[in-house]
Amino acid sequence: MSENDNHCAEDTEAPATCSCCGGDLFEEKPPLWKQKPIAIIITSATIFAIAIYLEKFLNQGLLAEIAFLAVVAVAGYSIVKGAFKGLSKLRFNMNLLITVATAGAFLIGHGEEGAAVMFLFYVAEFLEDYASERARSSIAALLKLAPETANVIRNGQEMEVHVHSVDLDEIVIVRPGDKIPLDGVVIKGSSAVDQSPITGESMPVTKNEDDDVFAGTINIEGYLEIKVSKKSDETILSRIIELVNESKNKKSKTEAFIDRFATYYTPTVILIAILVAIIPPFLLGMSINDWFYRALVLLVVSCPCALAISTPVSMVSGITSATRNGVLIKGGEYVEEMKNVKAIVFDKTGTLTKGRMEVTEIFALNDNSPADVLWVSASLESYSKHPLAKAILKKAKDDGVKLNDVQDFKSVTGAGLKGNIGGKTFYTGNKKLFKDLNLFKDKETSLKISKLGKNGKTTIIVGNKEGIMGLIVLMDQIRDDALKTVKFLKRNGIKTVMLTGDNEGTARQVASQLGLEEYYYGLLPEDKVKKIDELVASYGHVAMVGDGVNDAPALARANIGIAMGAAGSDVAIETADVALMHDDLHKLEYLVKLSRSTMNVVKQNVVLSILVKSSFAILAVLGFVTLWMAVGIGDMGLSLAVILNALRIGIKN
Repeated sequence: MSENDNHCAEDTEAPATCSCCGGDLFEEKPPLWKQKPIAIIITSATIFAIAIYLEKFLNQGLLAEIAFLAVVAVAGYSIVKGAFKGLSKLRFNMNLLITVATAGAFLIGHGEEGAAVMFLFYVAEFLEDYASERARSSIAALLKLAPETANVIRNGQEMEVHVHSVDLDEIVIVRPGDKIPLDGVVIKGSSAVDQSPITGESMPVTKNEDDDVFAGTINIEGYLEIKVSKKSDETILSRIIELVNESKNKKSKTEAFIDRFATYYTPTVILIAILVAIIPPFLLGMSINDWFYRALVLLVVSCPCALAISTPVSMVSGITSATRNGVLIKGGEYVEEMKNVKAIVFDKTGTLTKGRMEVTEIFALNDNSPADVLWVSASLESYSKHPLAKAILKKAKDDGVKLNDVQDFKSVTGAGLKGNIGGKTFYTGNKKLFKDLNLFKDKETSLKISKLGKNGKTTIIVGNKEGIMGLIVLMDQIRDDALKTVKFLKRNGIKTVMLTGDNEGTARQVASQLGLEEYYYGLLPEDKVKKIDELVASYGHVAMVGDGVNDAPALARANIGIAMGAAGSDVAIETADVALMHDDLHKLEYLVKLSRSTMNVVKQNVVLSILVKSSFAILAVLGFVTLWMAVGIGDMGLSLAVILNALRIGIKN
């Protein structure tokens, strides 16, 4: 193995416990067939087989010993080099332990076991690195998502340029089947776009003019011209890659504990190995060769390699699996914290609800039809920019209602609209407008509006000079997946709480429909922060789910902040600890399951590592374990078991 190939041998900056475990789980490796270690493994195995044949069948002890040394030279070059490099800095790494064990085996006449230890350790490290590549694969896939070039219109001509050279506001052309090279806004064309690499959505999303698109997503069927809104190093995709890479530095409490444990574990076992080699022969008169051999075995067992990688490889597998599913987790500490959450706090608008008003009912009064009520209101609202206007115009469009021209249009601030349609004056607005016009005389209508308001609904009154024509009822609709998500959380022992700046009626209606256990209304952003503090004091571990913009203070104050719909918001990605890239509450269920699954695997790996290492240490002292068993099973086998168990997280989730 070359110096570049064997990160275990050369990682002099890794913790002093075990350099073999210091590899970067995010470092991308070349394809297996291109890796030099394969040739080294084949060569070493061939020489080892020849040595065994020379020793066992031809009784050529000297030639066999030379062949065993050749195995050490081929397979152990970088290992021995790494051992001396670590020793020069007074670091007791695994390379040193293996080198000492190999040299000791040759000194006491067990050259075949010394060669086997070096060869098996080399194979173990290669297989460990190769298996870990699975955990890195999704990051490599992310890096390959965005194309390197873009077709840009410059001076009226289309030309292909590198994405780094594309400036803001330039126009790029994306044809069917092409990947969108940069974040931007569609200015021409319409198409279905596969956004799954960014948001995790399973179905393509239709993109029309003025819609946002993201780098790395795929244009499926139409021709698009896109005005670039972010440079290549500022896109949502580039930020995701950057944050996922940064996440490896945010260790969970379990990882931090394992690091501290390993710091004391290795030196302790080395000391025990020295005592095993000295006490029985010199104080009890036992065989020096026998107890020296047992001490060598104990040295090999002493490195907590499997223990050291048990947590980070599981965390990386969980985080990269989440990234593929449109959930950006910024570190292992948040994977662990999510498992401990006892209460999840939801912002109402845009989180539990869709964040946009929709017409739910139309009541016609005084011999008018619902269609009459709708066309009058929609005609007037077509001249307004009020948020409610969009909902009414959408309803009119969906119902195929034709709008009429409005003359003498006037907006009455805080009350409503008035205008002349076909020679008649019409009004649309709230109770204040109609009371001021002395048209609000029906007590039954007043009671109806009050009742609707208590149920969290907004009522628009439509009328003319003769009186009220009807009522249009609007409501911020609850998300389709909200009820299912709340039920899942409650089944899993997690309290559900809602915070909102809305009025009591609206808050009560939403809480009632979803079965939320607690709700608080009329809250300003600073009030939400105080309420989060109270909930943390009550429950200990609290997650907050919001849009990541106006909820930023509350998200930051909670134990774990979760932003929804983060693909369209830089602020959300920066603020939250976890970002759901698509407006999909169902991803919360996925996040809880992923966290619990990941931490269960971490627990399994840690327990397995401690049990196997402890058992092998005891058996080594008792003389039941050989050198090749120590490295082949206690190191290579255990490390592979830990890694393969961690990879189940990505497959299962």
